[in-house]
Amino acid sequence: MEEEVGNIIEVMPISLANKIAAGEVVQRPASVVKELVENALDAGANDIVVHLKEAGSVLIQVVDNGCGMTPQDARMCFTRHATSKIKTVDDLENIHTLGFRGEALASIASVAQVELVTGQNATLPGFKIRIDGGEFVEEGPAAPVRGSSISVRNLFYNIPARRNFLKRPPTELKHILDMIEVLALSHPEVGFKVEQDRNSLIDVSPGNLDDRWASLQTRAMELTSIPLNTDLIRVEESTSYLAVRGLLGPPNSAKRTRGHQFLFVNGRSVKHRYIEHAVLSAFEYVLPEGSYPFFVLFLDIDPRHVDVNVHPTKAEVKFDDERGVYGMLRAVVRRALGMTLKTPDMSASKPLLGMDLGLAPFFDADRSSYRSKTSYTSEPTASWGLEATHALLKGAITVPAPHAENKIGRQGGVGEEGLLWQLHDTYILTQIRSGLVIIDQQAAHERILFEQASSCLEEGFGLSQQLLFPRKLSLSAADFALLQDLVPDMKRLGFDVEMQSSNSVIIKGVPADIATGDERGVLDELIDQYRLFERVEKLSGRENLARSMARRGAVRAGNKLSPKEMRSLIDQLFECQYPYVSPDGRPTMITLSGEELRERFDKR
Repeated sequence: MEEEVGNIIEVMPISLANKIAAGEVVQRPASVVKELVENALDAGANDIVVHLKEAGSVLIQVVDNGCGMTPQDARMCFTRHATSKIKTVDDLENIHTLGFRGEALASIASVAQVELVTGQNATLPGFKIRIDGGEFVEEGPAAPVRGSSISVRNLFYNIPARRNFLKRPPTELKHILDMIEVLALSHPEVGFKVEQDRNSLIDVSPGNLDDRWASLQTRAMELTSIPLNTDLIRVEESTSYLAVRGLLGPPNSAKRTRGHQFLFVNGRSVKHRYIEHAVLSAFEYVLPEGSYPFFVLFLDIDPRHVDVNVHPTKAEVKFDDERGVYGMLRAVVRRALGMTLKTPDMSASKPLLGMDLGLAPFFDADRSSYRSKTSYTSEPTASWGLEATHALLKGAITVPAPHAENKIGRQGGVGEEGLLWQLHDTYILTQIRSGLVIIDQQAAHERILFEQASSCLEEGFGLSQQLLFPRKLSLSAADFALLQDLVPDMKRLGFDVEMQSSNSVIIKGVPADIATGDERGVLDELIDQYRLFERVEKLSGRENLARSMARRGAVRAGNKLSPKEMRSLIDQLFECQYPYVSPDGRPTMITLSGEELRERFDKR
């Protein structure tokens, strides 16, 4: 007789369910800050203060002057799926608040030690409640207060594995400041302060409700690296379906990397590549190729036509007519640009020129001193690289390649040094005995600069040029926090940077191959590129910094090179440890054999 098997499915304890839900909602300290600040905004606060210790891993405290809560509401807000934002299924189609799922506070309280002090009247007693890992441990009266103060201590203290996955404090702080900047941009009528260990990181006053344009422009310049004297372009148009308003940066303020594009749908910050592309396509004839404009745009649409309940973080939305939104947004931005710029300068659409390489002077100098600073312990050696280059260009066929796959090293060139051509100011062509070599000048130069920067970061000998007049630059709070983490390694590359208070830095020196007078642009592009690699390719630390320096400094497509510069670029490429691929894996060169060419032209 078979033994009966018992039931095995059970409802998990609520504390366990909350910890699982916390994995979706609470990914890092910045997630906690986002949820708490959004609750404060939904409560009608016009003054929000965030206190941090150790980038939020020890303490996150958010204090607001919103409507506050009753004792019963204070208890209920930590119950999963308890919310004041929606009550029926129909409410999901009419959401006007930032929060509505009723999961955040329960999830946060399950993985931290939380204290809430709240009240609705500054003359009547408030209410205090404490929760430890999802368990209520204390509640009772508190001092009179209007608004709420919620403290989150020791985040993930009861989930060590999750806590161990937190990044270094400067990285976590950067994510928090990025989050605050987005929320502050979307609510210029609200004052925001962020303090860590009594140091003020962000401090912006409430804007003027009677002049929302001035308030938004002031807020944008306070929080981003947009220069204070920039003439931002206003956008404001509406139809029965969609209203668009906001600010655009002029074409001359565009950057080579993303990071200053802010899109809000019904006041909520969202990422929507398709809709963002509508803005970028409107700029296509007035921007250099590969650059990105600043914009902060607000789309107001009937909530019935947009679904915000797509992801627990509420960072994604879906429109019921995406093509219509795309078309209108592109038309509105184009119209605003056309009215402001009058007749666009079509020549501005040419690719950006690269920086002054100084290749010829650099390589005409004593090669032995250069090699001593860029030597590598593994093959191929620098001396072989020079011989291989000379073989390639001068016709010798006896130079052995140290690796079997280095076929170019075995191939003799024909003709003289003058047999170098630049195609479309992008590719370097040279004839070899077996056919043709085509070198991508940008990919090749990125490989060169990456290995030079990596060597400097390891050995700390980057050449620096001191500025006659040091420059003081003001940065956004997030950029300042990131730079603070990078300064020790930047000094190895040749930067001489002194961190100041109030999110400002003094640049005293820059790497020797950077033109003086462009310090602001260099720093902005380096930070933007670092953020891009960190976000898209998950790079961090020295590899990211070396890649960012290489990408920022490499000669671009469209930069015309002299024969001597082309020759120097090839020399430096073959001195690299890995000359055949760029840092991101793209080929630096391709070869076409004579046999391949004959096959292509053979009509038989």
